[in-house]
Amino acid sequence: MRDHPGSESAAAADAVPARAIADPVAGAAARGSLRTRRYTRWLPAGLIATGTLVDLLVPPDYVPGALFAAAPLAAAPLMSLWVTVGYGVLSTVVLTLLLLLNGPAFGGETALLVLDMCAIVLLSLGLSVFVRRTGRRLASVRDVAEAAQLAVLPMPPARIRGFEIAARYAAAESDARIGGDLYAVQDTPHGVRLIIGDVRGKGLDSVASVAVVIGAFRESAEEESTLEGVCARLDRALQREGERRLGAEGLEEFTTAVVAEVPVSDPNLVRVVNRGHPAPLVLVDGEVREVDPPDAALPLGIRGVGHWPDRAALARLPPGAQLLFYTDGLSESRDSEGRFYDPVERLAGKHFRGSQEALDAVVADVAAYTGGRTADDMALLALGAPDSGRAAACAGRAPMPGGVP
Repeated sequence: MRDHPGSESAAAADAVPARAIADPVAGAAARGSLRTRRYTRWLPAGLIATGTLVDLLVPPDYVPGALFAAAPLAAAPLMSLWVTVGYGVLSTVVLTLLLLLNGPAFGGETALLVLDMCAIVLLSLGLSVFVRRTGRRLASVRDVAEAAQLAVLPMPPARIRGFEIAARYAAAESDARIGGDLYAVQDTPHGVRLIIGDVRGKGLDSVASVAVVIGAFRESAEEESTLEGVCARLDRALQREGERRLGAEGLEEFTTAVVAEVPVSDPNLVRVVNRGHPAPLVLVDGEVREVDPPDAALPLGIRGVGHWPDRAALARLPPGAQLLFYTDGLSESRDSEGRFYDPVERLAGKHFRGSQEALDAVVADVAAYTGGRTADDMALLALGAPDSGRAAACAGRAPMPGGVP
């Protein structure tokens, strides 16, 4: 028996989500789920066929009623209401015929077995209705979560001042829509500024912290003349949020982050302040270089345990180079033997023609390395330096007010 062509289960089983096509990590999980659903669609029919075969092979005084009862119960969570009805009727009819073949008359014991089967079919229909309603509610919640994700973490523009921008958010769970990783890119009077970070914790509390960090970054990136000033504003914003939400426990509210800028005065220079986050990488001509300050600094929002002044690291960004930022979901990905993913080693020798191609290659390589199994969300942000012609044009553009000192 086939699923009803208009049922939700058939639609889910016959199509891989578009998000999975664009994301190889989610795609591997989606394809595995698709194969599982295709197999389980035949489970109720298999139970009925097995029950019939067993009844024909065993003595007449034994009827495998449990196999026939299991068929509509198996169909209820997997298929539509009408398909569940169909399997329930089929199971009842086949069981009744086998009972009649095994005995000379329709006796009291036979009638009791049929009544039990009818009760199980009604239970299966109730279960099917419950599953359908729960599925619709869950889909609504997921839609709201996805809208919140897009509102808090919007996709940056494809180009800013000639730089190609690409971003990617890959959730550890295929159905997840929201998490604590964050990124933002902004064109400011001081140059192109960006942030990537990872908020401590998970769930809705982390989403609130993501909104605080991105909001504070967008405001301070416009107003502060230095990255150090931007980080100081982010510190204060997170500390206020921690005090508001956790009171005396506000010390636990922190975010690891990298804040960077490409100044207006020199589009081939990048400044980076690292607050306890994985160092960004410069990818150019098959070479991979980390950009990290010599002195470590505390994550954003931590206070009362000392003070380490921010020291920006400087690096050249040759024309055509890719500046890759990532969260620890990338570097903490493991293969089947438990070895961590090393982006410097894995990306060495590879050439990329643009930021989108670079992120596609990284996500595909992580999926191959881990076998599609990731333990943490992964955010990626790439900034592609313009070629020589564009770089010259950007360098010749008149600086906006408040240029980098």
